[in-house]
Amino acid sequence: MSVEPIISLRNITVRRSGRPIVDSLSLDVYPTEHVAIIGSNGAGKSTLVQVISQEVHPLWAPESKRLIFGQERWRVLELRKRMGIVSQSLQYMCNTTFSVRHIVLSGFFSSIGLDFHHQVTSDMVDMADQCLKDQEVFHLKEKPMRTLSSGEARRVLLTRAVVHNPEVMLLDEAVSNLDLPAKRMYRDSLEAFVQDGRTLILVTHDLSEIIQPIGRVVVMKEGKIIADGPKEDVLNEDVLSQAYGTRIFVSEREGRFNAWC
Repeated sequence: MSVEPIISLRNITVRRSGRPIVDSLSLDVYPTEHVAIIGSNGAGKSTLVQVISQEVHPLWAPESKRLIFGQERWRVLELRKRMGIVSQSLQYMCNTTFSVRHIVLSGFFSSIGLDFHHQVTSDMVDMADQCLKDQEVFHLKEKPMRTLSSGEARRVLLTRAVVHNPEVMLLDEAVSNLDLPAKRMYRDSLEAFVQDGRTLILVTHDLSEIIQPIGRVVVMKEGKIIADGPKEDVLNEDVLSQAYGTRIFVSEREGRFNAWC
């Protein structure tokens, strides 16, 4: 019996100012599959993630289709219950006076912080506190988000993303701008997440962020997919040099990759 993809995109195009940011792109992602999407700045990676999360809608065309968990149409709040999202833009929006615990609890409602209409239960509070402990940031629970370091804030956002037990995690440049110890702690958290049988989609331009459980790499350039397959086959100097438009050198050690030019 064949397994249906949880994300299925066909001939997806997104334009801005008349220019295609995502250009006739097709992609399938299957349950418990872990995928890295890489490419240079402006390749369309973040827009692709926003298409998946339905923050951005593609141009309508007879041959285009977007199926998320087998459905074409979603109420965004219902879809967000099945997805966890971490991005630099979300970190910017969460840089508020709301406490860490409130930001994590708001993950149940896909909001930024809590308001009078959010009905927080004791079970939600217990789950939020447990997730904060799992991410080793429980001691920050009463601190305002705007007082945290970048590494602390990113771990809080990861906590917020997993608090409602999502099936899919979308991480858009989630490890960038962190120092080396913070990156190591973040990668350890991601590896624990994927061991629970979920699906991880990681957007990055840094090969060192691709954790070992990620077996598939999609390479984008100018809104198109130019390579897609097992990371051992895709992460080579010819493909990456084409993607980045300059000579790229690649090294691999114990299943981890690095690139430089």
